[in-house]
Amino acid sequence: MVVGNRQADDAAVYRIGSGKVLVQTVDFFTPVVDDPFLFGQIAAANALSDVYAMGGRPVLALALAAFPTTVLPVEVLEQILRGGAEKVAEAGAVVGGGHSIDHDIPLYGLSVTGFAEEARITRNGGARPGDALVLTKPLGVGVTVCAGRADAIAGEGMSRLFHRPLISQAEMDEATGVMTALNRPAAEAMEGFAIHAATDITGYGLLGHSYEMMDASSTTGEFQVSRIPMLSPARRLASRGIAPDGSRVNVRNFTGRVERGEGVTDEDFLLLCDAQTSGGLLVALPEAEAERYALACRNRGATSAAVVGRVIPKQEKLLKIVK
Repeated sequence: MVVGNRQADDAAVYRIGSGKVLVQTVDFFTPVVDDPFLFGQIAAANALSDVYAMGGRPVLALALAAFPTTVLPVEVLEQILRGGAEKVAEAGAVVGGGHSIDHDIPLYGLSVTGFAEEARITRNGGARPGDALVLTKPLGVGVTVCAGRADAIAGEGMSRLFHRPLISQAEMDEATGVMTALNRPAAEAMEGFAIHAATDITGYGLLGHSYEMMDASSTTGEFQVSRIPMLSPARRLASRGIAPDGSRVNVRNFTGRVERGEGVTDEDFLLLCDAQTSGGLLVALPEAEAERYALACRNRGATSAAVVGRVIPKQEKLLKIVK
């Protein structure tokens, strides 16, 4: 075992010889969108992301599904599985089978196996003072999906006559586009750069996952709010107090752990705590290489990749936010 669960890394890594390692992860969750095919794509992209975060190449996946067969038609499950299989194929991997159970709520995800060169494994520890921090997808998925669900609930029955939608279909499509996008471009763009640490941003939000990186690295991370990419409706929704429960829990958990600079608002803090589904990679590398790496990500398809902060010597608080 090269990497286990001691420092909250994204996947396990096991040495198989000749400089090669096996990378393995598992992830599954309940639907975040109503469309079953899209849900399958999102869940698959999310599971594959852990292998990319470790610098690996996915090769094999096993599907995990729970489904209420007495409540929903089996065609819904078929669409979920098809969406996941197509996303795995896009990653250049294959679905080799899996396991399903009858359950009262739908669940879907993948166990993913990948390979990598041991020398190129990227852990969440290893960030160094003087590094820059690159984020490869925009934030705001949690608040946007929450708004979409509120619209769906308000759109039922007579209440739709009095409901003004919180987001447009184009804004919801923007969010699903981010969630279904593989982190393959960001992982492949690492070639030729001195990557010191990497992790993917999911349920604990940018601050939660960067806290794990800084804790494992014995450093402090400083983020500049104005440089962080956001989904187009995110600030508007956050200003109205719209956020999922997971994001609110993150706010409570990190309020006392983060130094907030002058001008950093509660809205800013909420968005940096926003729980992401299939979010981007956070990558620490030398400042001199950071802009070139972000450009390499954008050229490969990660169009929102940007330098969003820096790593500084460890301070009392492991995270710092400036405007």
